[in-house]
Amino acid sequence: MSILVTGGAGYIGAHTVRQLLRRGDDVIVLDNLEHGNARAVEGATLIIGDIADRAALDALFSEHQIDAVIHLAARKSVEESLRRPADYFRTNVAGSLALVEACLRADVHHFVFSSTCAVYGTPSSLPVTEELPEQPETPYGESKLMVERMLRWIDRPHALRSVSLRYFNAAGAADEADLGEDWTQAPNLVPVVMKAALGRGAPVRIFGTDYPTHDGTAIRDYVHVLDLADAHLRAVDYLAAGGSSQTINLGSGQGASVRDVIEQTERAAGRRVPVIEAPRREGDPPAIWSHGARASEHLGWQPRRGLEEIVESAWRWHSTHPDGYS
Repeated sequence: MSILVTGGAGYIGAHTVRQLLRRGDDVIVLDNLEHGNARAVEGATLIIGDIADRAALDALFSEHQIDAVIHLAARKSVEESLRRPADYFRTNVAGSLALVEACLRADVHHFVFSSTCAVYGTPSSLPVTEELPEQPETPYGESKLMVERMLRWIDRPHALRSVSLRYFNAAGAADEADLGEDWTQAPNLVPVVMKAALGRGAPVRIFGTDYPTHDGTAIRDYVHVLDLADAHLRAVDYLAAGGSSQTINLGSGQGASVRDVIEQTERAAGRRVPVIEAPRREGDPPAIWSHGARASEHLGWQPRRGLEEIVESAWRWHSTHPDGYS
């Protein structure tokens, strides 16, 4: 198949692109390289551009006979979205609409969307199933939910079948330790902890130590980036086989606290990680982890790697690439 991957030079995108290439797909990456790196997608056709550029999109679809789109290009910082909400609606919503309209003009009807568990906000019960109320508490989560709803409405008259993948917390790195999360671009916990362990940054700020959890710190569901990449391929194949539009959680099904991640890193690195306790951040739920029955039912997908392997693979990447892709 010929697959367009927007944001394919980013963290999750690059791992997905590699798996597509290894199974023989023709991969076209559209990325503005604001947060991506061209070195991460060697072997794919890289087009540097913006998902909101109608002329560029039409030229791309005209030149390449695209069978399916995997749409990962987006702004993704919860904290930044609270300060710059307009940027998130412009990029994540308006940009996605421009891409969808280009798909319709090009008669492309298979669309895999990178969504987020942030659409749930603070969940009313755990584990989180897809049937729980959608109540985002940040512009980031709201923007992703708006695109999910847009896709559902557009599917009705235009038969644009989609799978919206609600990621929990992506982490880890490639087995070869040559692809990983660039901490110069990522504010996420795992790369921040790795940077502190290497002595190349400030101590880890633990935002909130008074949550109703086993150690007082927030609990998240960490899923290995290689497992996430595999789910994208399965979603493409599901649509190609005639599957209907779906919304699907992608997580490990287990929760790990901030201190759990720090302690696991200390074991992997063989050194202490300096920390500073700080107040809770706005928009951060105390705990969230996934229920994976729908991913198993429709995609035949289950995560294969746990927290220990996530942290160890991340440590191999960060310790051998202390400046990211630089």
